[in-house]
Order: sequence, then C-alpha cells, then structure tokens
Amino acid sequence: MGDMTNSDFYSKNQRNESSHGGEFGCTMEELRSLMELRGTEAVVKIKETYGDTDAICRRLKTSPVEGLPGTAPDLEKRKQIFGQNFIPPKKPKTFLQLVWEALQDVTLIILEIAAIISLGLSFYHPPGESNEGCATAQGGAEDEGEAEAGWIEGAAILLSVICVVLVTAFNDWSKEKQFRGLQSRIEQEQKFTVVRAGQVVQIPVAEIVVGDIAQVKYGDLLPADGLFIQGNDLKIDESSLTGESDQVRKSVDKDPMLLSGTHVMEGSGRMVVTAVGVNSQTGIIFTLLGAGGEEEEKKDKKAADGAAGSNAADSANTSLVNGKMQDGNADASQSKAKQQDGAAAMEMQPLKSAEGGDADDKKKANMHKKEKSVLQGKLTKLAVQIGKAGLVMSAITVIILVLYFTVDTFVVNKKPWLPECTPVYVQYFVKFFIIGVTVLVVAVPEGLPLAVTISLAYSVKKMMKDNNLVRHLDACETMGNATAICSDKTGTLTTNRMTVVQAYVGDIHYKEIPDPSSINAKTMELLVHAIAINSAYTTKILPPEKEGALPRQVGNKTECGLLGFVLDLKQDYEPVRAQMPEEKLYKVYTFNSVRKSMSTVIKLPDESFRMYSKGASEIVLKKCCKILNGVGEPRVFRPRDRDEMVKKVIEPMACDGLRTICVAYRDFPSSPEPDWDNENDILNELTCICVVGIEDPVRPEVPEAIRKCQRAGITVRMVTGDNINTARAIAIKCGIIHPGEDFLCLEGKEFNRRIRNEKGEIEQERIDKIWPKLRVLARSSPTDKHTLVKGIIDSTHTEQRQVVAVTGDGTNDGPALKKADVGFAMGIAGTDVAKEASDIILTDDNFSSIVKAVMWGRNVYDSISKFLQFQLTVNVVAVIVAFTGACITQDSPLKAVQMLWVNLIMDTFASLALATEPPTETLLLRKPYGRNKPLISRTMMKNILGHAVYQLTLIFTLLFVGEKMFQIDSGRNAPLHSPPSEHYTIIFNTFVMMQLFNEINARKIHGERNVFDGIFRNPIFCTIVLGTFAIQIVIVQFGGKPFSCSPLQLDQWMWCIFIGLGELVWGQVIATIPTSRLKFLKEAGRLTQKEEIPEEELNEDVEEIDHAERELRRGQILWFRGLNRIQTQIEVVNTFKSGASFQGALRRQSSVTSQSQDVANLSSPSRVSLSNALSSPTSLPPAAAGQG
Repeated sequence: MGDMTNSDFYSKNQRNESSHGGEFGCTMEELRSLMELRGTEAVVKIKETYGDTDAICRRLKTSPVEGLPGTAPDLEKRKQIFGQNFIPPKKPKTFLQLVWEALQDVTLIILEIAAIISLGLSFYHPPGESNEGCATAQGGAEDEGEAEAGWIEGAAILLSVICVVLVTAFNDWSKEKQFRGLQSRIEQEQKFTVVRAGQVVQIPVAEIVVGDIAQVKYGDLLPADGLFIQGNDLKIDESSLTGESDQVRKSVDKDPMLLSGTHVMEGSGRMVVTAVGVNSQTGIIFTLLGAGGEEEEKKDKKAADGAAGSNAADSANTSLVNGKMQDGNADASQSKAKQQDGAAAMEMQPLKSAEGGDADDKKKANMHKKEKSVLQGKLTKLAVQIGKAGLVMSAITVIILVLYFTVDTFVVNKKPWLPECTPVYVQYFVKFFIIGVTVLVVAVPEGLPLAVTISLAYSVKKMMKDNNLVRHLDACETMGNATAICSDKTGTLTTNRMTVVQAYVGDIHYKEIPDPSSINAKTMELLVHAIAINSAYTTKILPPEKEGALPRQVGNKTECGLLGFVLDLKQDYEPVRAQMPEEKLYKVYTFNSVRKSMSTVIKLPDESFRMYSKGASEIVLKKCCKILNGVGEPRVFRPRDRDEMVKKVIEPMACDGLRTICVAYRDFPSSPEPDWDNENDILNELTCICVVGIEDPVRPEVPEAIRKCQRAGITVRMVTGDNINTARAIAIKCGIIHPGEDFLCLEGKEFNRRIRNEKGEIEQERIDKIWPKLRVLARSSPTDKHTLVKGIIDSTHTEQRQVVAVTGDGTNDGPALKKADVGFAMGIAGTDVAKEASDIILTDDNFSSIVKAVMWGRNVYDSISKFLQFQLTVNVVAVIVAFTGACITQDSPLKAVQMLWVNLIMDTFASLALATEPPTETLLLRKPYGRNKPLISRTMMKNILGHAVYQLTLIFTLLFVGEKMFQIDSGRNAPLHSPPSEHYTIIFNTFVMMQLFNEINARKIHGERNVFDGIFRNPIFCTIVLGTFAIQIVIVQFGGKPFSCSPLQLDQWMWCIFIGLGELVWGQVIATIPTSRLKFLKEAGRLTQKEEIPEEELNEDVEEIDHAERELRRGQILWFRGLNRIQTQIEVVNTFKSGASFQGALRRQSSVTSQSQDVANLSSPSRVSLSNALSSPTSLPPAAAGQG
C-alpha cells in the first residue's frame, strides 16, 4: 500500500466508486464537493440536495443515535467505496539510495580516486624494461611477484571504502526504520470515540469509515471530515486549514462542517463522518503536494501549481509551511519551530499574516530561530576545529613527502627526469597523496555524527520501556541539561483517581461520606440530578476488571469522583440519565479555563427551565445567593455567610489537600424565556446544594522522584488550576516545598500583578525577581503557564540559560509545551492537541518517568563524551605517527588500509560500544552541565593527552629501535612495492591493542578508578571488544599484502598484548594526577555566550547558520559532512525567498518557517507539511537527522 502513489490511489478509488456508487444514496464525489463548502453555503446545499443531516445519515445507511451496525462486510464495503482513513506515506529511501548518499562523503571520494589512480598505474608497465635509471629513491630491489601485487593496495583501499559506506548506509537505514516504527506507533496510539451498534467504542483513527457517528469533545484533533449532528457549545480552531485564529462556533443550522486536522477548543457533540483519508480536506491538500514522492513533484510541478491555485483557493486560501501545528493562541514569534527530527509528525501551519507580499518578508525576518540542541552546537564546533587541524596536517604531510622525494632524487642524486620514468615518479606521488589522504581520514572524526545518532536512537528505543515516547530526537539529549521542570498537578504528581472524602450538605460539614439517611430527601434528589445530568455523558463508573480492584473511572476524573459520591450515597445515576438523554439537554455551558464551571439547562415537565451548575467552589459560591438548609429549603446566603463558609469549610478542606467543588442550581420561568447567550445574567443567583472535597492522592513514587530531581540540581515547580491551599498542601506532600524554606506560592492573579508594569505589559526584570523562589503557581490560566515558562527561558538572571521542561495535558497547554525546551504531554489524559505540541509523550502520565528521561538525556551526553575521549586519543596518535613517520622515513608506518581499519574500529564500532552504555542512578547525583560547559572537560583532556603520550612513546620506540629489540629486519626505507615487514606489522598490531584496552579506559570520563564497573551490563561493549580482537588476529595472521601485514610469532603477539595492557595501568597513573594542577589544559567544544547570537543579528541573517557553521563556510572545508546540511538550509531559504512572489494558493505565507528539512525524507505516513516545495523544484537533499 505504501508504495502506491497518490494518483494510483485516487484512480483506484474512483474506479471502485463508479462500480458501487448505487449502493449508498450519495457518491464519494458528491460528499467531497459538499465538504469543500463552508458555513451558510453548505447549509443551503444540504437543504437543496439532501433535505437535512438526518437524510444524509439515512442515505449513508447509518443512525444518528445507534451509529453503524459495525459488521465486518459493511465496514469493508464502505472502505472500498469511500476509501480508508489513511494517507499513503512517502516511500522510504531504498538501501541503495542510502549507499549512494554515503558515497557522497568527500573524504571517501578522494580516497576512491587515489585508489583508482594507484590501481591504473600498477597495471601500466612503461616500455623499456630497464628502469634502473629511474630513482628507486630508497634502494632495495623488487621481486617480480611483488611488482605483480602492486594492485592489491588500491583494491584494498576500495574494499575498505565499500565497508565504511555499507556500515554508514546500514545505520541510516535502521535509523529510518526506527523512525517509521515510532511514527506508526504514535499513529496507532491515536484512537477516536465512535458509536457502533449503540455502543460507544474507541477505535484507531485508521479504522474510521464514512457513515460512522463520531463523538467529538474538547481537545480532540478531528481525524476525518464530517457533518455536525448534535452537540453543545462546540467551538473549533480551524487555523490549521484557514489561517483564521478565531474559534469557529459550530451549529446544525449555521455551520455544520467539521474538517479533519482541526482542533476542538470547547464543547462536545456528534458528527457523521462524510470523507476520510485522501478525500478529506487535509487529504486533498496532501494529494496536491504529492505525498507520494518527490519525483512526481518535479514532473507535476506545473500541474500542481495550477491545481494549487484553484483548489486551495476554494479551501479558504490554504497555505502551509514546513513546521508544526501552531496553536491558535500561540504567538507567531513565540513558536519555536521545532527541528523535526523525522520522528515528528509533520504538521500543517496556520497563516499568521493577513495579507501576503511585503508584510511577510518583514515578519519572516523576526522569527525566533530554533536553537540547535546544545550538544549539536558543541559537536559542530568541535568537528570543525578538528577538521581544520586534520586538513593542515595532511597538506603538510604531502608537501614534505613530495619535496623530500624531488630534492633527494633530482638535486642530491642529480638524476635527470627521463620520459620513460614518468609513470614511476607518478606512482610515488600517488603513494604520497594516498598517505596524505589517509592522515586526513584518520584526523576527521566521521564517527561523531554516527555516535550521536546511535546514542540517541538507542536511548529512544530504551526510553519506550521507561514510558517515554520521544517524538523529537534532540529532546532526549536536551532533557539531560534541564534545570527546571514546571509540572501539572492533577494526574502527573497525583494518581488522577478522584474520590469525594468530605462534604458540606444541609449546614453540616461531614469529615467522611455522610450516611444517606442523614440527608434530606429533597436535597438528595437535587444532588443526584445535578451530578448525573450536569456532567459529560461519556463519563461513567464501570465495574472493576479484576475481583477486588477499584471500580474503573472513565472520562473526566473530577466528574467520576462526583458520580462515585452518588454511588457512595447508595443512589444511582444511570436511571436519571436514561430519563433525560443527552439529546434532550436544552443548553450546555461546557467547562473551559475562563469559566472554571460547567452548567446544563434542562426543560422541566411544566415547561419551566432548571439549570444545574458545578465548579471551583470559590467561583461558584460567589454566584450563589441562597443555600439549602438541613430540611432542604433554600435560605438566604449573604456575602458574610460566604466568607464564614470559606473560613470554616473550604480552607480546612483545601489545607488537607482536597479540591473543593460546589454544586448548585437555579430555576427559570418558562416565559419570558431567558437570553441564554447572556452568560453573566444566567450564571448568577444560584442556590448552593453542597460543597464537596475531592481527594486526588499523590502518586506513591512521586516524592522520591522529586527528591532525585532536587539532588540532580533540577528545580520542580508546580503549576495548577487548583486553589492555592490545596496546591500548597500537595506541594508539601510531594516535597516540592519544605516547611521553613524561603519560597513563594502565588495565585495567577497575584503573579500577574507582580510581573506587569502600570501599562499592563510584562517586564522581564519583574519576572526575574519572582521565578527563582517561585515553587507553586495556583489558579493559573494557560497564559500564566506560558508567561512563566517564557520568563524563565528568557531570563539572564543566572549565568547559565535555564533549560525548562514542561508537562501538560490540556489543549490550552499547547503554547507552553511549545515554548519549553522539552514539552511532555500525557499519553493517557492528554488531548491530541497537547500531544501534537509536545516533544515527549509520557505513556503512563507519571512524573517519575520524567526523571528517567533526565537520566537518559544525561547518559546520551556522557556517551558522546566517552566516545570523544576515545576517538580523539586515537586521532592524535594516528595523525602524529603518520605525519612524523612520513617526514622522517618517507613512508607512513601505518598504511592506508590499516588506517582505514583503525578508523572503522574507532569510529563505527567504538561509537556502538560506548554509545550504548546503560544509564546508572549516579548520573542523577551531579548538577546539569548547562550550555557553557565544554564538551571536553579538563579531566578528559588530561586523559586524552596522557594516553597519547604513552602510545606515541611506545610506537616511536618500536619504530626506531624495534628491529633491534625483536631481532628482525627493519621495515624503514622499504622500496615502492616491497613485501610487508614484521617490523611494521608489530607497530600496527601494538597500536590496535592499545586502542582496544584504551576503549575500556574510555568508559569512565569523570576520573573514576574502576573502569570495569558494570562492564557486563553492556553486552554490546563486550561483544565489540572481543570481536575486534578476533578480526585483528585474522588481519595480522592472514591479511598479507592487502593489509601490509606479515604473520607474527606467539612471543611477538604476547609483547603486543602486554604493551596494550599497559594502557590500563597507565590509566590508573593518569587518574592519580590531580586535574586542578593542570591549569594549562584547554577545554574544547564549548558554546560561549557570544555564540548564542542576539536576536537582532539573527534577524539580519535569515539563513540559519550559527557561528560554527559560518566558519565552515569561510573555510570552505569541503569534505566536512555538515556541508550538505548547509546546502539544505540555503535551499530552504532560497525557496522561501522565491516563494514570496508566488501568488495563488501560497499567497499568504506564514511568518513562521522552521528548520524541518531534516524531515524531508522521513515524512510521516499521514501528515506531510505543505512547504513552498510547490514554488521551487528543488527537492531537499536529506540532511540525515542528527548530523551537523
């Protein structure tokens, strides 16, 4: 299915539809064109063509109340005729394409060319056998056989290049496979509620078919197009399709069109599904883009432009840009366009600017850039520094070799340049060139991007088991640097299992559930009705799944608590709901963050109206003017009574950590009918029935998790909508605040008063006075949460920029989740909108999983450091050996093929071995590293240089006096095609042995003594070390000419291994030297403050290039891998520049672009971003995520 391009998919559907069209009363085409209409047009069209929505339901053979029968043949038929709710994904890159990409690496290309020249020359025998005249610069005659074997070196280089390429390609391929798995997992987890055969069931989004009756509620992301049948107060944010950020109110008679990809911001209701998959509004847009692949994109570009112009104009000027769904209320400038590491679902972007053209360009300049993740920034910088050094070294090596040879041959020995000798000389020059390239290959750590990717991918896989579903790779590593966590209370710190434990009914405060007989019958009836009717009918209490377990709570947990209270009073809510079904409710004011209450109006048998209300007690009590007394009669309730009640009832409940909910009602006369839209008058003059205290116990593992966070230098703040006393009580239980400490607990209002100046604008200095001590923010609105997060991130109060993680579950948490460095959404309680805005989804909604994420994040950072420590030691040694060896003996002691093998073990295998170390609890005992901590600490620098000294000393000893020690022939000054010498083989073997044992040393980077600690917990590491050792034996004993090795005796092997073991002893010696004494050691790979460039500078420079990459451009270091990243960025930028003039569908561009080119080739099956790819034929080269 995945391979089918959209056009095939389309034509297939059309064929099916024409053959079966008669079975339903309307065809797919008709429904599709109906869904393209908006508002009143649509209402008129429905009236003219079908009559009303019920008629459409009849034609689709479905019942608005019972839903579809749900039989397999019926569902199958619907899928055949109307299509499936699934958009075919882009084809993944084939393995061969990935191989081709890996071959683009410039170092490898240079090597291939050199190898081919060397091969060609070895087969070319110049005329005239007597080459004696030509300089065999270093004496020694060649054997006939040896001359024949000249080709082996070239072939061996080619072979090792192939090895490196295959390994790289395989890594990319498995990474892509993982992303796809992750993507499909995220998709399978998205379920939607539909009614089938009268039962409310949750089914995966892909199973939805045309004719399903779907229940939509606050926080849903609509999975298909449909018509609104019935519901209350439904408001939808359609900005993802239309760009209008105002919420659209839906009603059967004014605007019944519900479109896929839009968000439900308020209310609830039911819709009948009319279009799914490629035929839904979102699907049509994807088809325009040709989610089927970039090839068609080029071919059909002209056509698509035309189509985009006409079609998208119909769908209200659709323009989408690479990036994430922007929450209607998130400001364009705040949207940090997340760099989507492929795992991200690519989403559509609303337009923020009303007119296109110039406004756009100005706006585009003022975007926030997504900062590179800390690690990537440091790595890019380090790689550039190392690369420059390597380039210089290799150039010098080649120059010295060439000069020495020419001077020695033509000046000292006064040999003439004979034409027949040219090939011989060229062969020498090629050999020198290969040595130079080899130095370069060894100097450049191409293992770096690999190590990062492996480490991140490995962590992400393992984090799944720890209930963290990572949507953006770099979030995992950012989490290790987190310094602050702003957490929700309900469900994250608490169990989200609400139970009523105290109540105030009929003038009595009951400390536990009252006896039903002690409550007046009238009061009881009102109470049961008020709770049963004034709650979402999807909220229920079901019998437990296992014997002895607690009853299952389904739906809104606070409402479940209240329904549980009804059951505890030995009453039942089902009969009440049965006699007043959802369709009969007259009017519903749904809960939202502004109202903080919910009310339902019903029509009584005598035509009068009654409204039931419930909500936060201090808010609802303000609106009460009466209260039911002990005999169930309303008595007057004055403000001073209210104050007394707050003191005597509500505050004591709150101080026990209970949420207080007030239940009230009000009667209205039948005529004149009240003006229901005038909310202030309606929600007033209520009569209080009771106030209940609901307990939501703290999760047992949370206090321990918070203690770990505080020990790890992470401040935990609680941001909640609850009353301040409740919040404070729970914060103390969790250990967020300790009595007697200097901290702040503020309410949202007070917080706003303190951070705003006289004009009501927020001032950063004022926030800086508050946030360091703030621990609890109560009664906060979503905007307060966003303000706090932004305030902490933008603060310059501390020398390190704060890295903030935020948890959220509601739709309104979207902006804060996006603004944060890492956004955690709740997998169970979270709405689709929250999940869409997040970086990591907590599949068990548990705070202690966040601590696991911190542990994994720190582990990634440490793994990279371990790898660097090992890698750089090898680099330093190999480069110096090759360089000095070449200068003194005109030949590198380590041959090209050997270097490539060393490069392979130290890059690929070591990155695998060191990047997969499992995390330990000790990671949580240190403070976060922060942005300015260098990647290579002093201790690591000490280790690198210390081990380099040991290795160089031994290798040079072996090089210059080795032949005497082992009584063997010297390998120095060998002629061009001489056989491999034992001498050089010993050097090579010793070198590799030292690397192997140093790999064990590299497992610890903080100067620990015991390097074997926990080594068996990492089977990959053991396998790789032993495997490398085995291969090394094979290479030395049987490698022969291609590897320039000659077999060694047992005693020589013993010496090699003994010298290698010395590394472990030497490691202990180094650990003894106190780092504090070595002030002269320079750290490397640090991001300085000045590199986080101020906004203004960034604005002038629209191209997303940070300092490190700018240096890269300057140095034109061609071979550096990051280059293709830059090309991509430039192409993206150019695309946007050229896009500004492009009219039609893309006229109104969004002002928020994002660096999501990494996703160009890893797009998700069901969502693809409409980028200005339409206006530019360039298809982006894949910048493999994680490189750069």
